[in-house]
Amino acid sequence: MYKQGTFVSYKKNMNIIKAIIFGIIEGITEWMPVSSTAHLKILNTFLPLNVSEGFFDVFEVVIQLGAIIALLIIFWNKVWPFGKSNKPLGSGILSNIKKDKFVLWIKIIVACLPAIIYELFLEDLLNFITPQNEMYVIGIALILVGIVFIGVEYFVKDKTFNITSTRQLTLLNCLYIGLAQLVAAIIPGVSRSGATIICALLLGISRTCAVEFTFELAIPVMFGASLMKLLKYGIAMSFGEVMILLLGSISAFIVSLFMIRFVLDYIKKNNFNIFGIYRILLGIIVLVFLR
Repeated sequence: MYKQGTFVSYKKNMNIIKAIIFGIIEGITEWMPVSSTAHLKILNTFLPLNVSEGFFDVFEVVIQLGAIIALLIIFWNKVWPFGKSNKPLGSGILSNIKKDKFVLWIKIIVACLPAIIYELFLEDLLNFITPQNEMYVIGIALILVGIVFIGVEYFVKDKTFNITSTRQLTLLNCLYIGLAQLVAAIIPGVSRSGATIICALLLGISRTCAVEFTFELAIPVMFGASLMKLLKYGIAMSFGEVMILLLGSISAFIVSLFMIRFVLDYIKKNNFNIFGIYRILLGIIVLVFLR
């Protein structure tokens, strides 16, 4: 009896450590165009959480809440639409709504429309991923998008970007970016940020602006995805499952506070080639060792 209790305690302690590690990986990879989903699934093959398959599907999405809260803290002044402003939306009650932030949220909503339609009506029809082909798809997606990144960077290296601020984005630009994001929702390993950044570069949007809008777009997307997962799985969780979610989210939050600023600073002086090379190498490793 003592040995059995010790073993159960050991598994719980290991799950706590693993949850923290998963959160760290989430906090690092969520803000780079390398697919956090792919990294969490790869990590789970080497360091599997002792949980049900259904709960892991929830865990890998919901721990994004920690990352998104960190983003909200950093981007609060960029996205919060309420408060006094030199340029309010209107008079009366509208005077407490900042016009530029209101317009930004219209753009974010337009970019979210394809994902909303997919989640509500098309997910079951377009879902072709199975446990048998998932790692193949992830490996191939990592490589192909890595190649595309390098190709796009070569294509735009001598070009002048016409759009350098989110204020210059048109609704059509945002819709195209939303459609690119949809590709990532359908195919694991593509990377939501990777797809939107590639699309933005091709539209003549600067790297800094592309990353900033991608981060802003992540706020409703990641909150919505987490909510949908929780509703599908149900909120009735064991104490151990709640602790795993909390620890994973907290560690993702802490790491994200540093990574968001790092990526924003890095991309001001560098291109995305290093991420393309990394994706190709990781994809080859996945296809060779994890198929």
